[in-house]
Amino acid sequence: MSGETNLTTLLASMSPSLMTDEYVFCSVQGEYLDFNALSPLASFHEAEGLTLVITKEMALANQLPFESVFRGITLTIHSSLDAVGLTAAVSGKLAANNISANVIAAYYHDHIFVQTEKAELALTVLNEFCSQQER
Repeated sequence: MSGETNLTTLLASMSPSLMTDEYVFCSVQGEYLDFNALSPLASFHEAEGLTLVITKEMALANQLPFESVFRGITLTIHSSLDAVGLTAAVSGKLAANNISANVIAAYYHDHIFVQTEKAELALTVLNEFCSQQER
C-alpha cells in the first residue's frame, strides 16, 4: 500500500496522536549495536557521533547527557515519503506558535518531537489543520 501524497488530504486527515513517553536526543560515540540495549526509538549516524532518540527514563538510568525533553506526536495518516510540503506545513504552523519541531519521517508516518511543556498546545495547533478543512 502506498502512502498519501496529496498535501490537502494529508493535512486534513493527519490525526495527530501524542506518544505516552518522554524522549531525549543523545549523542554517543560507537556503533548502534553498542547501544541496542537502550531500545532507541530512532538513531542516526552523524560525523560527530551517533544520535539516539531514547526515553528520558533510559537516558537517566544510563547516565547519558541530554539537553531537552520531548514528547512525540505521530501523524497517523500513512504519508508517502514522496509527499511534498507536509513537513514544511507542520513545522511552520508549530513555529508560528513558538514550538520547535524535530521531525522524523518513517515509512508509514511522520513523527514530530516537541518540548514536553508544549506538547498539548502542539496537538491543539496541529488539529487546527483538520478543523480548517471542515469549514
